[in-house]
Amino acid sequence: MSLTARPSDATSLAHDRVYRHLRGRIMYGDLAPGHALTLRGIGAEYDVSMTPAREAVRRLAAEGALTMSTSGRITTPELSNERIEELAALRALIEVELASRALPRAHMALIDRMQTINGAIADAVQQRDAVAYLRTNLEFHRTLYLRAQAPAMLAMAETVWLQMGPSMRALYGRLRRTEPPQFHRLIIAALKAGDEPGLRLAVRSDVTQGLRMLAG
Repeated sequence: MSLTARPSDATSLAHDRVYRHLRGRIMYGDLAPGHALTLRGIGAEYDVSMTPAREAVRRLAAEGALTMSTSGRITTPELSNERIEELAALRALIEVELASRALPRAHMALIDRMQTINGAIADAVQQRDAVAYLRTNLEFHRTLYLRAQAPAMLAMAETVWLQMGPSMRALYGRLRRTEPPQFHRLIIAALKAGDEPGLRLAVRSDVTQGLRMLAG
């Protein structure tokens, strides 16, 4: 049996590689709102043909991470205030429920891990590294939500994060943070105390406060 990948397999692997890398760049704010992309440019950057580049773009467009005009122009989303408010409301609904479901499984090892991640967020703030800040901030939330054992709900949350990535980068530049988000400490304290109402309030405040500023 030949171990050489068939052309279709190679194309699929290339598409997945481009998709995952571009998805991370968009989610973590590496690309600004309205950033223009081309299939040719994507192909050259990732050393792939047009087909995997096109499939990756189509997949990201289906998730709302990219927009495609009728003329074929590809850009990252530029969200209206109404859209930002809608996504903030979704985050509040989904992530509060994820946190609540995670609470019974929030053992001390998990809380210690979240405190370590919060330290990494502080480092990113000090270094004024917006992409590292967004990546570690989402890692803080994802680490907790994985304990909810609700994969469909977590996938919905990640789709919202993906659509918000470029706009969150713009928000970070506006806020000029000097310390980690204040509500992270309240989230950790509520987890330690087993305080579900306090946890729900802290998560809701954390995921909506900044977005309200962005829409303001």
